[in-house]
Amino acid sequence: MLLNRSWLFVLFVFLAFVAPIQGMTNSAVRAQDDVRPPAFESPQVEQGKCTFRVFAPNAKKAVLVGADFAAAGFGPVPEMNKIDTGVWEVSLDLPSGAYRYNFVVDGVTTLDSKNPLTSQSNANPWSLLKVEGSELFGTKRVPHGAVAQVVYWSTVLEQNRRMHVYTPPGYQNNTESYPVFYLLHGASDGDDSWTTIGRANDIFDNLISEGKAKPMIVVMPDGHTSKFSWGGGGKRFDQQMTEFENDFNQDVRPYVEGHYRVKLGRRNQAIAGLSMGGAQTLNVAFAELQDFGYVGVFSSGIFGIAGGFNQQPNDQWEQAHLKTLDDDQLKTGLNLLWFGIGSDDFLLETSRSTVKMLKEHKFEVVDLETQGGHDWKNWREYLHQFSQELFQ
Repeated sequence: MLLNRSWLFVLFVFLAFVAPIQGMTNSAVRAQDDVRPPAFESPQVEQGKCTFRVFAPNAKKAVLVGADFAAAGFGPVPEMNKIDTGVWEVSLDLPSGAYRYNFVVDGVTTLDSKNPLTSQSNANPWSLLKVEGSELFGTKRVPHGAVAQVVYWSTVLEQNRRMHVYTPPGYQNNTESYPVFYLLHGASDGDDSWTTIGRANDIFDNLISEGKAKPMIVVMPDGHTSKFSWGGGGKRFDQQMTEFENDFNQDVRPYVEGHYRVKLGRRNQAIAGLSMGGAQTLNVAFAELQDFGYVGVFSSGIFGIAGGFNQQPNDQWEQAHLKTLDDDQLKTGLNLLWFGIGSDDFLLETSRSTVKMLKEHKFEVVDLETQGGHDWKNWREYLHQFSQELFQ
């Protein structure tokens, strides 16, 4: 009898403590249910109309932001409208292409929580949308290559670094060696930019399947050695440029040549880059011009050659590279020196002045000026054209 009374007492105490906790738990669940977002899709693509949505029931303002919309022909993106469910939305008539975007909700930048696709820049991530239908980089029913995220140890920087490497269809199933193309990104982007917003792997898959480009290994390293901000912070821009070039020569190239079946020799090596990567391309290539048979510069040139950034035009780069610039033997075997830039690009005069300087030193330069500005729409086009000339 005493034992039964003891168990009853324990049960009474247990219920006295558990019941309030259970009540609080149920209340919390009910509170969460009250703010649970409704079912919705974002981005929703239907017949070229793309609707972007974000759940922010208590927000006063939500804005869709992304520079790629302007390149597609949009002016200011229309304001997002709040509907009864607490979801903000806006629709755009977007042509086939690739777009990076984010939401700014009451001044706070956020990714699209409904979209798992992202593209990294040096300082922040973006949500990524691909609208199919592009002849250049649409996902077609063709053999596809592979893109690997490769981590290597940088002896220059004494830290782990990452690069992306594209291998062509069939690479894993044979023992062949391939030419190598080093492809550099621009300022504030990162080593995954060419394969996310740039769609480089799709471009190569399509070109190779059509017989318009040779199968090749494409190496896309990280061009920054620190966080980069136009407003300051991190290492100085010129310091990062020097560190990258040292890392490229002492760590990236040896790693690639030691871990991938790449053909050696000048006729089997190409390098190109956009904006900052274009300037890095010129620095790297003209320091070791005997190693590269193909050089491409997209929306770029020698920084400072035409002035800009409150500076007078200078010839420091030219003077530093005179030995290479005037070596006729090095010009032999340089199969392609290719420049492409848009007529609205803020680096237009930089590109023009660089081309003029190279021609004065008797270099044959392919010089393409197109419509458009400093944007991925042009850079994908330039990659598509330049790649067809490689290793032919």
